[in-house]
Amino acid sequence: MDNKLSQLTTKDILEQDFKTALRGYSPDDVDQFLDVIIKDYEAFQREIQRLRQENQRLKQELTQQKSEQRRPMAGQGQTNYDILKRLSNLEKHVFGSRLQD
Repeated sequence: MDNKLSQLTTKDILEQDFKTALRGYSPDDVDQFLDVIIKDYEAFQREIQRLRQENQRLKQELTQQKSEQRRPMAGQGQTNYDILKRLSNLEKHVFGSRLQD
């Protein structure tokens, strides 16, 4: 993982040894529990990686959409200007000198 979210890795968990005491835990129970923890860590790491990739993809799509929205706006300003100019010429033609009065 790029950013450390936890202090342990699956390898750390797998290689962890516990000392046994006179009335200690059952080594088989500890091993079984650690196996479950390792599977969870692996699943979390895969999900984190998937979410990071999705986040990156969405950021790229957003950047692309923003740049695409900017382009038509510049062209639309020119189009609006052309429409207004044509409208003005049409008004002059239809109404003629009455607009100047």
